[in-house]
Amino acid sequence: MTNLALLLTYNHRLISTAAILDVFESVNSMYAASQQPPCFNLQLVLPDQEGVDLLPHYGRHVTVALKDAVQPDIVLIPAFISGDVDTAITANHIFLPWIRQQHHAGAEIASFCTGAFLLAATGLLNGKPATTHMNACSAFAGHFPEVLLQPDKVLTAAAGIYTSGGATSTFHLLLHLVEKCCGQDMAVRAAKLFAIDMDRDTQSYFGMFLPDRRHADPLITEVQQRMEASFREARNVESFMENIPASRRNFVRRFKQATGITPIEYLQKTRIEAAKKMLEQTGNSILSVMLDCGYNDIKAFRKVFRKEVGLTPTEYRVKFAGSRNTSLQVEM
Repeated sequence: MTNLALLLTYNHRLISTAAILDVFESVNSMYAASQQPPCFNLQLVLPDQEGVDLLPHYGRHVTVALKDAVQPDIVLIPAFISGDVDTAITANHIFLPWIRQQHHAGAEIASFCTGAFLLAATGLLNGKPATTHMNACSAFAGHFPEVLLQPDKVLTAAAGIYTSGGATSTFHLLLHLVEKCCGQDMAVRAAKLFAIDMDRDTQSYFGMFLPDRRHADPLITEVQQRMEASFREARNVESFMENIPASRRNFVRRFKQATGITPIEYLQKTRIEAAKKMLEQTGNSILSVMLDCGYNDIKAFRKVFRKEVGLTPTEYRVKFAGSRNTSLQVEM
């Protein structure tokens, strides 16, 4: 039997813990239905401090404090509620040495979605691949530059350390753990039960470019506003740097320090995000979409779009245009 320790962190996302519990409980139920012993022993682990009554309760599940937890084979870190990551890590600092201790004692560690922030704060992800929610990748990269972030990945696995991408990617990591502990047949049964496609290996097309202006550089804020207002007409990045009181080298350095990406990457992401919106909301041809978001070479546009999104423009439209798909002419 595999001993699991699910951390009930402060500000954890309820749907994340519910998904984790549901999958492992369902696997145990499938074993019970065939008169076999359960595969997983699940304990919910609370922090050793006052205020645990503020955390949600999960009924019949065994709940223990950190100091009383049975040595786990796998530690599970759920996602956080969206918000200030620094505050969430600080509120859960008591878990950090415990997680490190369990890993050094042989336990594997798995984080789900934004739970990767707490795992990374332990230092165990340094030099290892990791993923998290697409919309949290920029913040993650800024907080943990020593981690090998792979934003497009649905899950990562290295030396007993696992991370999952955002939201439903949680199920892909859960199925990976089920297959590891119980075998492929049980993983396939669980995938069918929860209607999860096991072959999805990217989350790029779920991402949204949400520019961060919470930095304290008014010069960079001004350029961001210029890009977002005039990206369609701009010939190149230099056109946004006119009358900027800084050298090109200094400007690029400040821009990347403030936003996490270069000006060229920012312009590209702004244009691709606009293209995605047009593909979702209009029936305009791919050529028209390309021109409206500032590109003039269809081959280059398709190449950049696929690199950023993981799908061709047509594939993206088919996936996200909703009911309008029935009336759209699919470009060959």
